[in-house]
Amino acid sequence: MTADLWADGDWYRGDDGYHGPARLQLGPAQFDVLVELRGFFQPIDGRYHWYGRLARNDRLAEALGGQRAVGVLETAQGASLCELSEPDTWGRYRVSGTSAPPFPVAAKAGPPE
Repeated sequence: MTADLWADGDWYRGDDGYHGPARLQLGPAQFDVLVELRGFFQPIDGRYHWYGRLARNDRLAEALGGQRAVGVLETAQGASLCELSEPDTWGRYRVSGTSAPPFPVAAKAGPPE
């Protein structure tokens, strides 16, 4: 990961989310993208599910041609396997994954509510 992608620190991390720069690896190709991610723990399957949108990226759109893809999404805080679905009307691909997300997750202590 090159340091320049994260240099300006222009990102936001909430309790269970992230908004900022990321790098998407699809096979040998890499794309610097902006993402908005969030997630939740699903007690039924015992896994963390995360999802979000990639900002419109013309280079990515040209490479994928509106098709689904599997890759690795990396932020300054981590990397995770992900799936991309078809783009929406505005050219933004939906991204999703399960288990460890590419951003820190706030730990909630205490008994279940």
